Amino acid sequence: MSTTTVPELKQISREEAMRLGPGWSHSCHAMLYAANPGQLFGRIPMRFSVLMQMRFDGLLGFPGGFVDRRFWSLEDGLNRVLGLGLGGLRLTEADYLSSHLTEGPHRVVAHLYARQLTLEQLHAVEISAVHSRDHGLEVLGLVRVPLYTQKDRVGGFPNFLSNAFVSTAKYQLLFALKVLNMMPSEKLAEALASATEKQKKALEKLLPASS
Repeated sequence: MSTTTVPELKQISREEAMRLGPGWSHSCHAMLYAANPGQLFGRIPMRFSVLMQMRFDGLLGFPGGFVDRRFWSLEDGLNRVLGLGLGGLRLTEADYLSSHLTEGPHRVVAHLYARQLTLEQLHAVEISAVHSRDHGLEVLGLVRVPLYTQKDRVGGFPNFLSNAFVSTAKYQLLFALKVLNMMPSEKLAEALASATEKQKKALEKLLPASS
């Protein structure tokens, strides 16, 4: 059995994040999701639909971006960015989910917001996004996260986790799925282990065999 665990970053409260000095940057992103009663091929439960987006740099992430705290509150700044990539959707402090300190040379605190919509509302967001200002430029399109694993233990969520994600987006996805009770921790760990193993095998195929 795999011993892979879901990675963790240092979590802080919203109040602690607001007390951080001017040397810190704030990024705000939104996870929009909906319960989905559908079944893939008539037998694999979809469970939920979660939106992420393909960025201009080829990386996957949640809608949102950096917020300049000199001019905007977290929510006003987030809604400004969402308006460019999604259309008229507006989030509030009630949608706030978490804040985490990122690793690396840049001092960034990553804020995540989450809102559950109906499946019809989620589809409306997808349609609106196609007509937003940034579509085809900074945002190359929305994608739904496949929250299921097929019989081969790779198809679906493990394959999705094998993609390249921007900054903390992959961690935020795993964190949100866990704390919102959308997927059990053991299932998250199993999917992550399968994705890691797939990436390892792919890398081995690319590297020349040792003599």
